[in-house]
This record gives sequence, C-alpha cells and structure tokens, in this order.
Amino acid sequence: MSKEDLVITDNEFQRQFETTINGTLATIEYSQQERKIFLTKMRMPDGTEHRQEDFIVAVLAEIKERNTSVVPTSPEVAGFMRKNRRKYKELLPVGMNI
Repeated sequence: MSKEDLVITDNEFQRQFETTINGTLATIEYSQQERKIFLTKMRMPDGTEHRQEDFIVAVLAEIKERNTSVVPTSPEVAGFMRKNRRKYKELLPVGMNI
C-alpha cells in the first residue's frame, strides 16, 4: 500500500481528517481560524505506525490544495514538518518557524 492508496476524508462535523488503514480509522484533529488550520491531535491505530508519515503527507497535500497555512501543534505533525522543513516551509504562516 502506497500513499496514493490513502483516501483522505475531511470530517467537518468532527473536525478531523480521516483515513482507513488496514480496516481501522486513523485521524488528525484540527481547528480552523481564518486562513490557518491547526493540526492538534493525531491518532494512529495500533500496528499502523509505519503509515504515519504517508498519512501526514496526504493531509498536508490536501491543505496545500486549499491554499491554507498549517500550524502543527500535534507533536507527530510538528516533528514530521521539522524533519522535512524545506519541503513544507511554505505551508507555515508567515514568520513561523518550527
């Protein structure tokens, strides 16, 4: 299964991005203010941690399409963005460094 296989759904009612991995739900909760989306909490089902980066990449691609800034408050997303800072720097709000 590659990242292309991940189908990301924006559950606006529960304010979370969702995908199904091995039949179980993985989520990244968010809150939105103006042109910023705060990624606040990530939940990966047991045994799917190896797909965590694929899920984050897919969610960031979805947010980039919306032309919205990302404020990663979830430790997992912040760590990923820090590790890949050059690639995702343009998604951060002006003046924010991680």
